[in-house]
Amino acid sequence: MNIQALQIVLDSNSVPGASVPVDLLKVARSIIQKQRNRNGKGQMLSNAKLRLVLDGECCLDRLYGGYFSDWACGGQWNRMIQFLEVFIQASKAAGLELAVFFNGSQESLRRAEWIQNQLSARQKVNNVLKHIATKGTPPPKIWWIPPACLRTSLRMALRHLNVTVISSTDDHHQEVIAFCRESSYHGLIADDAEYAVFDPPRYFSSEQLKLTYKGSLDTKEYLTSELLKGLNLQPERLCILAALLGNHILTESDLADFYKKINPNPNKINVDQSIRAIANFVKDLPSIELDDVAQQVFGSPTDPKCSIFKQSVQYYVNGTKDGFLHYKPIKPTKDEVQNDQIQSTTSDVPSTTEDETTNMSTSRFASETAESEQESLNVYKEATANAKAAPQIVIEPPASGVQGSADDANNSRTEEEQSNGHSTVNGTHNLLISSSSSSSSSSATSPSHINVEQIKETDKSTTIPITVPEVMRTASERHQKGLMSPYIYQILANGEIKLPVLLEDENNKEFSSIHVIYRPVRQMVYAILFNLHHRLYLATKSKEKGETDKIEVSDVIVKEWVWSKSNPFQTPELVKAEQIGWGVPTIQRLWFGTGIDDKRRRLRGFLTCMRSDTPLMLNTAYVPQHLLVMACVLRYIMTFSDKTKILRRQELDAFIVQAFSPELMNAQYLQDLQISLVTTRGVQLASLFMAGVETALLANDACGAPIPWLMCCPWLYFDGKLFHHTLARATVAKNLLDLCGGNIDRDLKVERMRKAILEGVNVVFARPLPPITQGIRIAPPQAIPPAGCPITPDGLMRSRGGAVVGAPQRSLMRRPIPSRGGQLEIAGVVVGSWGPNFGQPGRIPQPLQGGPQRRIPPQVTSIGGPKYNLRPLNTLGVRPNVSMTRGNGRTQAPSRGGKKTQMKVTSKKMDTFKKANYYEMKNGAGRKASNAVTSGLSNTFANLKLTKEVLKIQDQFNVSENGKGVVNGQGDAFKNAAHLVEND
Repeated sequence: MNIQALQIVLDSNSVPGASVPVDLLKVARSIIQKQRNRNGKGQMLSNAKLRLVLDGECCLDRLYGGYFSDWACGGQWNRMIQFLEVFIQASKAAGLELAVFFNGSQESLRRAEWIQNQLSARQKVNNVLKHIATKGTPPPKIWWIPPACLRTSLRMALRHLNVTVISSTDDHHQEVIAFCRESSYHGLIADDAEYAVFDPPRYFSSEQLKLTYKGSLDTKEYLTSELLKGLNLQPERLCILAALLGNHILTESDLADFYKKINPNPNKINVDQSIRAIANFVKDLPSIELDDVAQQVFGSPTDPKCSIFKQSVQYYVNGTKDGFLHYKPIKPTKDEVQNDQIQSTTSDVPSTTEDETTNMSTSRFASETAESEQESLNVYKEATANAKAAPQIVIEPPASGVQGSADDANNSRTEEEQSNGHSTVNGTHNLLISSSSSSSSSSATSPSHINVEQIKETDKSTTIPITVPEVMRTASERHQKGLMSPYIYQILANGEIKLPVLLEDENNKEFSSIHVIYRPVRQMVYAILFNLHHRLYLATKSKEKGETDKIEVSDVIVKEWVWSKSNPFQTPELVKAEQIGWGVPTIQRLWFGTGIDDKRRRLRGFLTCMRSDTPLMLNTAYVPQHLLVMACVLRYIMTFSDKTKILRRQELDAFIVQAFSPELMNAQYLQDLQISLVTTRGVQLASLFMAGVETALLANDACGAPIPWLMCCPWLYFDGKLFHHTLARATVAKNLLDLCGGNIDRDLKVERMRKAILEGVNVVFARPLPPITQGIRIAPPQAIPPAGCPITPDGLMRSRGGAVVGAPQRSLMRRPIPSRGGQLEIAGVVVGSWGPNFGQPGRIPQPLQGGPQRRIPPQVTSIGGPKYNLRPLNTLGVRPNVSMTRGNGRTQAPSRGGKKTQMKVTSKKMDTFKKANYYEMKNGAGRKASNAVTSGLSNTFANLKLTKEVLKIQDQFNVSENGKGVVNGQGDAFKNAAHLVEND
């Protein structure tokens, strides 16, 4: 039993009337209509909106745009932002205003719950990778897990669309409900039973949230009053029921004896019956005094679980309306509320009063000037100039601030009240920070009053230096407003971060765990945040002066909760901070320094963390500004190849080519694009890259955001579906120009960016995988055209030069020859036949593969003559009176009437030739004569409509010129060819 069982009851309709379908847009329009009727025609206040809080953690899949079948490919970020644009525009048009909450708190008391969720996600990852390995298709939606960097991408996309974004700092659930009540929102959208116990003004389902083509936003509304009626329970007893269901404070194991007393046979009843049994127990309680209830539950008032039970009940009471009023710091007066409403009726552009300018500066970096933001805005518009099939986006100029919305209700607090909330520098439970009217979000005071002593003793295993109040204040405000990586505040406040499970194989032998690969970057970030270089510098100076009070510099240790086979979240990894390698300034100078040197050092610090401090990396002719993050991530992966070889040549090209693809911004094209084969390696490479992007954004924020946030948006340089499409083409492309669709300009841009990425790197590419000999029977990517490539009537795509893409020249469209042999008929007349294709004894026939000396071509037993307009034998370099046969030395010759005649071979030389040919086949040697005949008929065989009985595998048909393999432009695979011929 668990508190989430209550949500199952709400969704199952076991309680009549507990959930009803609604259209949120229709509800919003009705509120506008009521306000219009109340104030008279033409006198409607613009604040007459349906204002809802959306818990983003409950609907990550909904904000992503739904269960796209290609989410495992790395994320369709342009498709996601297109959906968000339509969603936000439809909401604003109907009068619906949203504030999106993300979980940025550490929540040490909920660590066991988080670990359980991550282990469940780990099982889904295994199922997804197994499905892709065996099926080669995208996984089903039941295994959906958030792609890497999804939360960061959503925060940036919502900020880009001028939506209020908030990140929690202490207790996520309490802060969401507190913000809803404090800011006078009409309700919240979530999918968590704890919100139902808090009894918000209105509670809507996030799981059922669906934007339809009919222009409706459908979902369900949960009615707590109907739930209480169905359970025959009084409202004041709901918190007791929630505590007895079990949560992160009072666990199910603590209540095991109580459950046995209520349900002697728990396995014979379902969830609904169990909840009704506990509800009946709560209903029959003679008193709701917590001491009396705890004694009846645990049998003794001295049981230590009694205090935990009372704390669990109090947790839910704090989230209710009555409980929240006890902890609300300031109750706004009637005049203040009216002033807030008047300010919210103004335009969306924030006013630039002196007080607001002061408030804005508290959450701004020195690098976020009006000039830099205007410049990045211009670059962003230029990079997205070719965007298609997306609504027009209006971005406010930098003069309005980096924050987006000015409709927050908590703009009545003074600067003094905000500073008073920072009485504890590194405190995590008493941080009360209010937002300013100029911010894009508003913070909420968490009414949670849980003792810090309950945090496990493992939290004492590390000590972190004290951070100055100025830095903590800025980090906290930017964290709450969703303006920076949530890891920054968690590191500064707690010295601890939690790294989620990614789409990677736990048994992957090709490269290390993704989080381990980027650990060196995080170690340098820890050193920057805690001024490790400056502290060592002061210690050295003190030692040189011979002072008695020497400064002791202890190691900075940060705890990282990372999953591994040897340590599946049992204990945190203790990671030591490492110096960056040069005299990096203090965190105060990096964040607030306004000098030219400060600007240069901010950028140098970021590039050093990513191992990308090279001249070409800052040359926009080689690396455009909006591709700098991508180039740094790829360069870091290539520099990491000294320890583990990760990328292959064609994979690096695929990353760069898709970034320069004109179809990257075409969301409609990407939605309609079909991927014939999804590979596990491609999925893991996409996760590796997006995890690197998130790590790069962490380093960027730690160094004071030298790269503007608009230049960090992942939809500017990556799309998982397009990456898989490009990667499939890269394995068969002749060269980089062919991979770029024959576009010389794109080829030049890719070459330059690759040169910048590999500048000064000891390039070591990973070895290509050997040809697949068994496994799934699925065709490789066939006829994969570049974007915009025309399609001919015969179904083959032709390239710019007119050559057929995927034609026999690359062996993609080559028809496999049946292993049992066959005949060639033209107009009903048999003009040729061939014997069976004997492979190795005792094995299933496989496609032709291996080196030129190991091919076993089909055995042609008869061919047509000149009268059938076929190619004469003497043009093939073979004597016309010699015919290759098997068995009794007989061959079949065609006749006009379709009858078969036999030619008896009596030549002794022919018998000798047969034996030699047989032993050559037995020893694995190639039959040169047969290959010659086969090459003569290759054009005919390639056009046959034969049944595909064997597996066609890419890169298995290799060409040999003068006995040497020809390497294609990608550097790994052999160049494909249709003619299986060996030159003497």
